[in-house]
Amino acid sequence: MPPAIRDLLAADLARVVELNNAAVPAVPFTAADELAALVALSDHAFGVVDDETQQLHGFLIGFDPGSDYASENYRFFEQRGADSLYVDRIVVDEARRGQRIGRLLYDYAFRLARAAGRSEVTCEVNVEPPNPRSLEFHSRIGFVEVGRQGTKGGSVQVALLAAPAR
Repeated sequence: MPPAIRDLLAADLARVVELNNAAVPAVPFTAADELAALVALSDHAFGVVDDETQQLHGFLIGFDPGSDYASENYRFFEQRGADSLYVDRIVVDEARRGQRIGRLLYDYAFRLARAAGRSEVTCEVNVEPPNPRSLEFHSRIGFVEVGRQGTKGGSVQVALLAAPAR
């Protein structure tokens, strides 16, 4: 059976932490309690799971406008003024990359954005440390760079990306 998309469950937290921290430095290392708080604060937290085993192969955490989320990157998009669904984090199991898991997650995020009347979907991708695979992936699905900024005290440089909610 093909993979399915469903909301993240409390029982998924250990796997979310495992996937997230295996993806460092593309995403920041995050402790379980911090990821649980991030999911609780988010407006969107869903994953792609194997329909039979319910094994989580990837996840996406996103925010709508008006959140109290203190992320520097989220604040950039809030100040930019576009009505966007902000993707804070998208992670796909390394063993499942190239199997369209990331595309399934983004397709769902775009559907949510359109249903809410959002004009675009936004995110950021590291340029330092470099993440060329992610930049190429985002470009293929329609994201364009709308800015750059240093984060985490200047230790990380990100490209700030946006795509029409189409």
